[in-house]
Amino acid sequence: MHLAALHTPSQIQLNQQGNLKHFLTIEGLSKETLTKILDTAQSFINDQNQLITTPLLEGRTVMNLFFENSTRTRTTFEAAAKRLSANVLNIDIARSSTSKGETLRDTLWNLEAMAADIFVVRHSSSGAAHFIAKDVCPNLAIINAGDGRHAHPTQAMLDMLTIRRDTHKPFEELSVAIIGDIKHSRVARSDIAALQTLGCQDIRVIAPNTLLPVGFSEYGDHVRLFNKMDEGVKDCDVIIALRIQNERIDSPALSSQAEFYRMYGLNQERLALAKPDCIVMHPGPMNRGVEIDSSIADGPRSVILHQVTNGIAVRMAVLALTMQGQLQQQGLIEAVAV
Repeated sequence: MHLAALHTPSQIQLNQQGNLKHFLTIEGLSKETLTKILDTAQSFINDQNQLITTPLLEGRTVMNLFFENSTRTRTTFEAAAKRLSANVLNIDIARSSTSKGETLRDTLWNLEAMAADIFVVRHSSSGAAHFIAKDVCPNLAIINAGDGRHAHPTQAMLDMLTIRRDTHKPFEELSVAIIGDIKHSRVARSDIAALQTLGCQDIRVIAPNTLLPVGFSEYGDHVRLFNKMDEGVKDCDVIIALRIQNERIDSPALSSQAEFYRMYGLNQERLALAKPDCIVMHPGPMNRGVEIDSSIADGPRSVILHQVTNGIAVRMAVLALTMQGQLQQQGLIEAVAV
């Protein structure tokens, strides 16, 4: 059991008025809360499809604490904070005092004393962000940028924004296929939770049994499992290909990457089975020729680069909403303005 299972996520994430003060996981949040994030993110994109700059976090300090490697997530959080006019500090964890034996708790308390307002945390341990929000720095806005196999909530929300903007259909009418390494993917777990909360009625998980988590049936309503890819992608509106997470696979779950591509790689023949206007997504980084063929990743149905742009807008929304939720909780503002 990870730490997140020890308490109701919504109790930690929301202030007394029901607004976000931390963003740790999709699970436990309402459709209204997720829609508020999407609407706020949309407001940061202008009519020319460009990101805007706003002084919402002027004078505030955002600290990026990445205990795991990241390119897209850390960079887009930095870009998002700067577009909100915040001060941004990227803490080099590998060279921090944790390498000298200082505890995580002491490191965080020292950083909090440096007038931080928001911690963006990525950690290999499931529940790390919950632990920080609940027991270490409850008065800072804590944003989970990925914790172990547990959750990646901002990735899920940028996926939802991309789906909303590029399909032009309500979630209730969509068929969404998620393909690949479900077992090790925090993105899959968060995407499924977000799709369920937003009302999607047809969520298809396509994977070999070796890449499914124990207790897959717990994913609940409207989720169907397919071992055969051709059946799973038939008449889909959205296909999300996941990365094979070699760094999290602790046993030979795959015979080979070539075998995975033969069985589950997204190629032109398989994409042709989906709806003609089906969009293709990938959280990155891509293993071309393993999860997805280059002709699709770079083709007209791909919205992979849209995901990156939408990721900045979503992270702007989450930074702004959680900061205002914390200020509201502390009685410093009456209502959330964004």
